[in-house]
Amino acid sequence: MSWWLRMLLVVAVALIPGAFVLLLAYVATRTMRHRWQQARLEAQSLGTQVSFREVVAQVEFKDLVRQARAAL
Repeated sequence: MSWWLRMLLVVAVALIPGAFVLLLAYVATRTMRHRWQQARLEAQSLGTQVSFREVVAQVEFKDLVRQARAAL
């Protein structure tokens, strides 16, 4: 993510009411997409199926915090 987009997110979160919720949604979506891709690759290598429920069950709060730090 470019520096100007990061600054735009910071300003939006600071100034716009409800932007914090948008930031949380962005971070959660980014984390879930990353986890889903990892699970798909692992399932393909093992020759099994992966479900969305299994991916959601493995996401922890610390993963969301790590992704939030990476986003900003």
